[in-house]
Amino acid sequence: MSAPTLMIQGTASGVGKSILTAAFCRIFARQGMRVLPFKAQNMSNNAAVTAEGGEIGRAQALQARAAGVTPHVLMNPVLLKPMADQRSDVVLLGRSRPDLRELPWHERKTVLWSQVADSLDTLRSSADLVVIEGAGSPAETNLRASDIVNMAVAHHAVATVLLVADIDRGGAFAALYGTWALLEPNDRARIRGFILNRFRGDAGLLAPAPDDLERATGIPTLGVVPFVRHDLPDEDAFGMRSRNGGAIRVAAVRFPHIANFDDLDPIAREPASSVHWTQDAGAIHNAHAIVLPGTRNSVADLQWLWESGLAAVIRARAAAGIPVVGLCGGYQMLGTTIRDPNQIEGGGSCAGLGLLDGETELMAVKHTRAVTALATRLPFLSDQPMRLSGYEIHHGETTTDRHTCMTVEDKPIGSCKDNVWGAYLHGIFDNDAFRAAWLGSLGGAASALRWTEHIDRELDRLADAVCGSVDLHRICSLIWPAR
Repeated sequence: MSAPTLMIQGTASGVGKSILTAAFCRIFARQGMRVLPFKAQNMSNNAAVTAEGGEIGRAQALQARAAGVTPHVLMNPVLLKPMADQRSDVVLLGRSRPDLRELPWHERKTVLWSQVADSLDTLRSSADLVVIEGAGSPAETNLRASDIVNMAVAHHAVATVLLVADIDRGGAFAALYGTWALLEPNDRARIRGFILNRFRGDAGLLAPAPDDLERATGIPTLGVVPFVRHDLPDEDAFGMRSRNGGAIRVAAVRFPHIANFDDLDPIAREPASSVHWTQDAGAIHNAHAIVLPGTRNSVADLQWLWESGLAAVIRARAAAGIPVVGLCGGYQMLGTTIRDPNQIEGGGSCAGLGLLDGETELMAVKHTRAVTALATRLPFLSDQPMRLSGYEIHHGETTTDRHTCMTVEDKPIGSCKDNVWGAYLHGIFDNDAFRAAWLGSLGGAASALRWTEHIDRELDRLADAVCGSVDLHRICSLIWPAR
């Protein structure tokens, strides 16, 4: 028997669908249910790697954690990773599919829908409840014919749909009504409740707007969720934010095609440090450390780094002894050159920053795997090697020599030279002892922060806030009407 489904759709991107989906996953999982998250198609360069080595959206990995289950590619069968303004890598069931990249948008449904439907059906066959996240808005009439993520999924799953608006931005009631009004009658019938998200203040002041909206649409407002500040990873660069706090200033370069920027979240949460996402030379010049994060287009972003003048600033600061770190694509940029002979990211080559000796070539085969790495020879570590958990997502093969500082199964994945180091290991700062050692080398005191435990506490705090602000009894009656 197929499990029932609860679907969180939104009036726009960025209204909080991903976080609310995680909250409902945790709420129902705490009731002893086997809850599985699902998003048919995600567009994000913030990706995670499953135990089987497949890529899914970072948001779905977080939702799986909230549900207390292992992430799987079925939870996000289609992942689009933007590489340029009109070009995205298409990841299907965890694997990059270059053949689909060139397929026109409106023709993709014929190829992808069966994979989406089969993935959802498989999840429903082994769950008590599947919590589904939509994408953008279901009222984009130009995308209706090619839809594989919003109302097409809702109808296939016979889902109870809650439509979410971000009231912190203003115009939430108009957004809810406008979205409802633009939908076809059969689509409207799937929406069973409205949620106002990120509200600051006294919810009683909203009257009579919720009642007016219900009279106009027949749909009740089932929750007013407060504005919850949290340390959970953002789904995409839209939500990126600098964190001011400690005296140790870490400048993180905000690349045009930035990816996996949540690698810096643990550093941002440390009391001793502040993380400033920037494209400003002044912020980089005044930092105690510089981080080049991942990117989905390392050649283009390296060229941008030179053209913007930031490359020269970073090289000068490195020469002055300021620590410089490169992660994945940022690690490739620290070397002498990046070549793309297979046109993985559009072709061409670009000179690197020359702060490390390695050369990188982008290969057709993409490395996606969860790993345990061995860190050695880094100046801020003791002589004893340190084991680190994380994951790899990269096309690049980077040559290293005597400067190797990190390996996986004896294969080099990182190198170090004086005050500059880099590695292919995403999630590196999730490792508490490593993070404390690096911050200590910058003059920051180690804290008692345990990152994985902290994320679980944040998920619980989020679930408590949502549970206390929605009509959960009524939502349950919509999901399970026969109870």
